[in-house]
Amino acid sequence: MILLLTTIALITLIMINVPIAVSIGLVAMGGFIMTSGLPALNDMAIALFTGATKFPLIAIPLFILAGNLMNTSGISVRLINFVSALIGFVRGGLGMVNIGVSMVFAEISGSAVADVAATGTVLIPEMKKRGYSRTLAAAITSSSASLAIIIPPSIPMILYGAIAETSVLKLFVAGVVPGVLGGFLLMLVTYFLAVRYDLPRGEGFDLCHVWTSFKEAIWALLMPVIILGGIFSGLVTATEGAGLAVVAALIIGIFIYRDLDLSHLRKAMLEGVSQTGAVMLLVASSAALGLFLTQAQVPQQLAAQITEMTSNPYLVLALLNLLLLVLGMFLHGAAAIILVVPIVLPLVEAVGIDLIHFGIIVTLNLAIGQQTPPVASVLITSCSIAKAGIWETSRTNLPYIGVLAFILLLVTYVPVVSLGLVEYFQ
Repeated sequence: MILLLTTIALITLIMINVPIAVSIGLVAMGGFIMTSGLPALNDMAIALFTGATKFPLIAIPLFILAGNLMNTSGISVRLINFVSALIGFVRGGLGMVNIGVSMVFAEISGSAVADVAATGTVLIPEMKKRGYSRTLAAAITSSSASLAIIIPPSIPMILYGAIAETSVLKLFVAGVVPGVLGGFLLMLVTYFLAVRYDLPRGEGFDLCHVWTSFKEAIWALLMPVIILGGIFSGLVTATEGAGLAVVAALIIGIFIYRDLDLSHLRKAMLEGVSQTGAVMLLVASSAALGLFLTQAQVPQQLAAQITEMTSNPYLVLALLNLLLLVLGMFLHGAAAIILVVPIVLPLVEAVGIDLIHFGIIVTLNLAIGQQTPPVASVLITSCSIAKAGIWETSRTNLPYIGVLAFILLLVTYVPVVSLGLVEYFQ
């Protein structure tokens, strides 16, 4: 009953346009007062503070800042030029370039919205000039940007790791194969659509142009090697790797490419503060709601009820996938993770599902949620850049959502796809 009332109150507040973080905080406050009285607000204040000050969460503002520095220092443009020279000659090559750049950019920013902002503003206008419809350009940009939360480093994985108290490094390793496989399948779909719509080829393959663009982009390409190499080798933690990403972006932008001046730095920092504030407010308020639900024994009761119906892990995963897909349509990724994960963890552990495996499943569900209205933060950002209608773009986006759904099912029911590398490196 408590979970039902909490859900109804939360959805009602969101539907009347109360900001999600504020809605979560109000529901948590109301729950504490009704069940334990005003003194319980002391516990809420502590939860707000401790929920937003966990060490792994420091990586979030740092990765956000690194992504913004890339956007303003010319690093993104150089990546685009190199990938375009490499695969742009294929039919539908510019769309594949979009996907390829997103895969590289994902290894630095960990944010799908930052990915859209970096690649979309440059590639979408060019795609429209080359004959791509607005909706197709927006769909490719949006769906490929969601790879940013599957390929490491990933901000949602950091959030999940902090909440589930599991290894962020193992989550990063588990995301490699699904992310890369998803990228190549998105390229395959783009090729078939390019043939169907008779989209033009890019300029012919020119080895000299590839070499020139590679030399210009070499430092940008070294960034993911430095960051992921440091994290996977154990030299730095995921949080320290985020700091390394910021330092690398500053050095490359200021001293090597020399495109990052004080005005660009100020812009990147202001945007980073704004984005971080929104995420961390969600984290803090969701931690308070999580404490209330935990004290009310809601997660344990839910786990008991479902395990009474079935203890089959495959059926439980199907139910959880359905729940996450629905919630992903109405909640931003951070809010969905922080609200749902603490509630379902007892159930996940009760039926013997690996926490790393479940973390990748959660991340993939959120990637799909970023593409499905009404919330669809990444899709909306891409549509605003392309000046395309959201619902029209959603129809065009269906084949790409199908790819993400296929990867989700593959990871869910063939765990070795995500856990194979983790077990290999153990």
